[in-house]
Amino acid sequence: MNPEVLELLRKNNQPRPWAELKPTMSPFKVNEINQEPVYEFFYTLTDSLTINPHAIGLSVQPVKSYIPFHIHNYVELTIPLLGECTVVTNKEKIHVKQNNIIIIGNHTTHKVEPIDTGSIVVNMSLKESAFTLNDFNFIQQSVPNQSISNLLFSLLSNENLGENAYTLFQTAHSQQIINTLYDIIFEYYHPDIQSNQIIRLEILTLFSRFIRVASKTNINIKVNKKNSGNSVLSMLLYIEQNYAHITLEKMGQHFGFNPNYLSNYLKKQTGMSFIQLVHLQRINVAAEYLTYTKAPIEQISLKVGYENPSYFYKVFKKILHVSPTEYRTTNQLI
Repeated sequence: MNPEVLELLRKNNQPRPWAELKPTMSPFKVNEINQEPVYEFFYTLTDSLTINPHAIGLSVQPVKSYIPFHIHNYVELTIPLLGECTVVTNKEKIHVKQNNIIIIGNHTTHKVEPIDTGSIVVNMSLKESAFTLNDFNFIQQSVPNQSISNLLFSLLSNENLGENAYTLFQTAHSQQIINTLYDIIFEYYHPDIQSNQIIRLEILTLFSRFIRVASKTNINIKVNKKNSGNSVLSMLLYIEQNYAHITLEKMGQHFGFNPNYLSNYLKKQTGMSFIQLVHLQRINVAAEYLTYTKAPIEQISLKVGYENPSYFYKVFKKILHVSPTEYRTTNQLI
């Protein structure tokens, strides 16, 4: 427990009547649950009610305040640092005890019931751009509890998993998890050089600690798994890992899809064909080699999957609008 952080949060969690908030937020009504409206909250607000443009946002839940049902187009973590809270979905109530964490999926209808004055509940928003594909790969490949890391991956990839997609983590009051949470909050409210990067890395550390605790304790997990097994992000990660020697047939076998179906699925989900996605990954990797190494261009071409250097030059210029030589001249850091 960090008294300085708690005092800072308590200054920002004063009651806020919805009748006063609603005109400021101008929310769009999308549905009703038992005659209660459901709104779109598609942008994140700071504690001062200004729009937060960053990929990662943090705010404190106002006490004694009604918040209506709503949906986000991002992932949200709700964390009671003091006291408890109750998250209500369109199907159930989830009681979240102190220091436990609920991760609420993209487009899951929910609200938090009014909390008492002694409670401090923090909401952390994670937009689609908060993490890179490498970060998702790190989460998905975590061991020993692959099922937990897959659930995190599915939720954090920001895919719309449907109604009632959430994961409740019982942290067993892990001091390491609690300390990491306080570090994230302190860094957020005291921004400085590299703060955004530090916060992102701290959150990844937090997820790693989730997975460690989950591997040793019983946790309550509920998530709609309908689309999590063959998500488009899983496929993009596969391309990222196998770009040099990938074929549509091998990828189809890996995911259990007919090659033609897989090709159409990728095109529909990403707007790009399989070969376009492969070229994009190869050229992105080649650009990193050109920036950070002195390797000959022909060697880089071969390493990223192009046996014909002339073809590599052609694809590189088509995607980045400059030749590999020009790119290296402008961007090389060594």
